[in-house]
Amino acid sequence: MKKKIIIIYALLFGVVFGCNDDTLDKTNPNGVTVEGYYKNGAELSSGVTSVYSMLKSNSLVSREWFFLHDLRSDDVAAGGGQLETPRNQLLLGTHDTGNSVLGTVWLGFYRLIHRANAVVDNSEKVTDLSDTEKKRLLGEARFLRAYSYYELASMWGAVPLYKNYVLTVDGSLPRTPVEEVYAWLISELQAIQADLPATYDAGNQGRATKGAAQMLLARVFMQKGDYASAKTELLKVYNSGVYALVDNYNDNFLEETEFNKESIFEVNFFPSGGVYNWDGDGNGATAGTETVRTQEYSAIGWRNVIPSNSLLSEFEKTTKGDAKTDPRYDDSFYFTGEKYNKGANTLTDGQQNGNSSVVDGKTQKVSWQKYSLMYKMNESFLTGGINQRIMRFAETILALAEVENELGNTAEAVKYLNMIRARKSVSMPAYPTAKFPVSTKDQVFAAMVHEKRVEQSGEQIRNRDLLRWRKLKKLTVEPISYFQANKHELLPIPQQEVDNNAKIEPTDQNPGY
Repeated sequence: MKKKIIIIYALLFGVVFGCNDDTLDKTNPNGVTVEGYYKNGAELSSGVTSVYSMLKSNSLVSREWFFLHDLRSDDVAAGGGQLETPRNQLLLGTHDTGNSVLGTVWLGFYRLIHRANAVVDNSEKVTDLSDTEKKRLLGEARFLRAYSYYELASMWGAVPLYKNYVLTVDGSLPRTPVEEVYAWLISELQAIQADLPATYDAGNQGRATKGAAQMLLARVFMQKGDYASAKTELLKVYNSGVYALVDNYNDNFLEETEFNKESIFEVNFFPSGGVYNWDGDGNGATAGTETVRTQEYSAIGWRNVIPSNSLLSEFEKTTKGDAKTDPRYDDSFYFTGEKYNKGANTLTDGQQNGNSSVVDGKTQKVSWQKYSLMYKMNESFLTGGINQRIMRFAETILALAEVENELGNTAEAVKYLNMIRARKSVSMPAYPTAKFPVSTKDQVFAAMVHEKRVEQSGEQIRNRDLLRWRKLKKLTVEPISYFQANKHELLPIPQQEVDNNAKIEPTDQNPGY
């Protein structure tokens, strides 16, 4: 059951204009302006809620965000001809500055930033809250703003850095060098840790916590290659006593087990009878209450993307000579002949729209199981309320393995990797294994890459791992077949931004576009 339902009645940030014969810029007296809002704590709280609404909108986490990450990784393949052209372009590396998916995500994050800046800049007017409560609300807004800039900088590099609410078109900014963006993120995330609580009560789950800020800061340091600083933040999370691996791996992707001990930050959705708002702004009383992830990926849904052959081959299996078949293989995917809908139905080839996979030399239909409602439903259209886990404790442990290895502590790195494999429902043989010896730094890195991929497949992690490892010269083999150096390291600045931002010239575009 949901612990917290955040229903968004989005604020109208900006001035609503009317007109008559005398003027074209007369302010509508019935319109809501930023300057006229934020008179009290209730309005400040609603402003923060509107920032969350943008994060969970169709433009971001409930749809386009997971597509952008997954399609640029090697975790997915096209489900068939039903995959829309802009998505297929990202999968094939043929995207350009006009690609609608990347443009929508860019715009979504800047709309979120705009809302967060309005909260931060107008908070001084609020005097009816305690200092602790006010700092917490501001900490949440600043965390969501920082998360947006982390996403933007890691995928686009240099981006406009708006630290304040912009009132006019003249307030547009040029691209800020990525190192300056990261420096600002570090300062922000260090500053808000003291203002965010470690946990919330049952009525407020889903809000940003101290652990989420620490984990996000660790991500920033890792993208920079600052492993010592990343370790400091990761150990704060690891030693907090708040988080632990759950026994059942699949509990990280089910509706009934949301906000479990493994969850550090997740985006809150809830079932609303099939109501899905396709509005990219997250506006309206029912905006973003459900996510379309289950419909996009499910075997009996649209099945727009399927697991890639390389991902399916990554898992350890006895059929390949491994000591044990990794239980996460069956937990992550549906196979023809498998039971679903609480065991009441059997999945057939005919129900699975589109392409087949090749697994260990055998052609068969394989579909995503993670975040699919098929475990308890048999519907042809599946939007639903499974929360999207953005950060979980398994990532903390795997990140510690990576940083310890980079810092020369290979034994400590292997210890962390084996924690992941020792989860009760997984119980894989400890490293070293026949396939993954761990005597050297390079061997431990290979084991870590493998473990991250099978543990976090389809969780919008692999793309950023590849971006980081490529940038830091850690990849010995490029896993993306279409990759072109001096192009695919970054996404192009959307053409709509180049056209509308007077401070960005066509010559400011990322290389290759």
